[in-house]
Amino acid sequence: MVKKSAAITLSQGSNIFHEGVPYLILQVIDLSHVLSENELTGEIKKLRTSEIELEAPHIKKTGPLLDTIQDKAWDIAKQRLKIIRPLIGLRGRTADDVRKVATEHGYHINTLYKWIRDYENSDQITSLMPKTQNKNRGVLKLDPQLEAIIAATLEEEYLTKQRKSVPHVYTEIKRQCRNAGLTSPHINTVRNRINQIDRKLKVVRRESSQKAHRELHVNAGAFPHADTPLSVIQIDHTQLDIIVVDEDYRLPLTKPWITLAIDVYSRMVSGFYISFDPPSAASVGSCLAHSILPKDTWLAEHDIDAEWPCWGLPRTVHADNAKEFRGKMVTKACDIYGVNMEWRPVARPHFGGHIERLLGTFAKKIHNLPGTTFSNTREREGYDSSKESVFTLKEFESWFANQVQAYHHDIHSEINCTPLAKYEEGIFGSKRHKGSGLPPRVKDEFTLRLNFLPYYERTVQSYGIELDKVFYFSDVIRVWVHATVDNKSKQKRKFIIRRDPRDISVIWFFDPQLETYFEIPYRNNSFPAASLWELRAADKHLKEQGLATINEDVIFSSIEKMRSIEKDATEKTKKARRAQARRKDNVNKAVKVTKHVENDMPKAVRQKVPDLILDDKEEDIILPFDEIDEVAGYE
Repeated sequence: MVKKSAAITLSQGSNIFHEGVPYLILQVIDLSHVLSENELTGEIKKLRTSEIELEAPHIKKTGPLLDTIQDKAWDIAKQRLKIIRPLIGLRGRTADDVRKVATEHGYHINTLYKWIRDYENSDQITSLMPKTQNKNRGVLKLDPQLEAIIAATLEEEYLTKQRKSVPHVYTEIKRQCRNAGLTSPHINTVRNRINQIDRKLKVVRRESSQKAHRELHVNAGAFPHADTPLSVIQIDHTQLDIIVVDEDYRLPLTKPWITLAIDVYSRMVSGFYISFDPPSAASVGSCLAHSILPKDTWLAEHDIDAEWPCWGLPRTVHADNAKEFRGKMVTKACDIYGVNMEWRPVARPHFGGHIERLLGTFAKKIHNLPGTTFSNTREREGYDSSKESVFTLKEFESWFANQVQAYHHDIHSEINCTPLAKYEEGIFGSKRHKGSGLPPRVKDEFTLRLNFLPYYERTVQSYGIELDKVFYFSDVIRVWVHATVDNKSKQKRKFIIRRDPRDISVIWFFDPQLETYFEIPYRNNSFPAASLWELRAADKHLKEQGLATINEDVIFSSIEKMRSIEKDATEKTKKARRAQARRKDNVNKAVKVTKHVENDMPKAVRQKVPDLILDDKEEDIILPFDEIDEVAGYE
């Protein structure tokens, strides 16, 4: 049986493709190259890992599509994975090991063996979802009233400082069930519910927050389970201390935000995302996608001649407790790729120490750039950040990426080597430690990017799909116009759509029958491409003007008007700057001329004319043909 997986490991003996030709990996040379044998000709060739294809060209690439998954089935799969996780990859796993876990959770041993086999053959959580024809097998369904009794009893009896035992809690559940005329559950069912309670919550409620702090404490030099590359990725946001300018007219805009991800083991930056929008699920998803995927194409697009060999699915993502990390889209996407989301405890700043220190390091370098706002008003006193700003968002992104490359090759005081050297040691091993090997490559990169984009639910009308007062249409959605929910003729059916906030000129529509995405453009293709940031700025501007009705024509008219104003202001600014530059140049020339003339004048004459021709105030100096090019139309 051939394994089907969302990712494939690049190691000796792996089958790969390059330009449609099958190759066999003979040896992994370094983080960016493998030595491979052409299986058709026997030619030995050195290939870049970024150029490797993981499937034959004729095979349709299909990745795990989140939007095919029902929430109920998804929750069941997550519960099953939680149960078998201690058994996955367990060396020397015996039947007694499996039987113990099965008994603990109230399942038959054969059920667990099936789950383990399905998951290990696919590496996908979707393999644990109940099959349609057998959707009730292996799943313990309880009466809603019974579930309510269990939940309330755990809250009132188990999660207390008295630390009551499981048998005591079970006795109380049986008593309440008898009074309610319900059949009491098996004690293993109660144990199962208790095992699902978050460990941190248990410690805080049953013991103390101080013990939870000690048990989960992370000091500056260590982090739990960060023992190999990509075992733990830490991610956080901050607003950057710099004002950037727009792409077209180079007028000052605002301070952008950055979402940054680092590999805790090596301190390598694994990915980042910079935008004008404040932290959101979209920025988290974009940062994680950038972290997971190879970066060769991205580096080429930013004209950066460097290696950035940090890619692959992390085992754990450690993040803040903020809502943008706990969003349904982010957690579900992480689940489907087998990535564990771990939350930073509230009021425990040391848990984010690694990434916060790195953000601080980059902030100091940003303070040396034109347009910096520094970190406080005292440092900024007398400095006009907007006037001095010069970087566009993309230019700053390139500057930041180059800083990342320099950081990767600089000695890190906590690990006593460079982050790149530490990462390579973790991958290939050393005399003291065994290497983890190259991380698995995701097969379907396109689907991964879509899975990490924010999604919305909308109906399909005769005019198309509306999102934020903007309309989209394509013939591929015509079949779904006025579609209704099955067996509910009056309830409109909603469809999943996804959108990249950096370019709202298209959305991605998920067709539930074909189980694939389609690109849907603006209904009015004369509208310009715009970002979500621009759209919201225009909408805010219109509301401030007191417009009662705002539609897409008004919005895009406002966007065009704002761009026109920016263009006019830029032209005036350019003209003013050119005039100022000429004046300064003329002043310098004039001062030189007058001083030369002054030196040749008799002393008596010099004393009589200084206020006429020797005054070097720039507004009083007029030289022949000054500004004539503007009059003649040669701006």
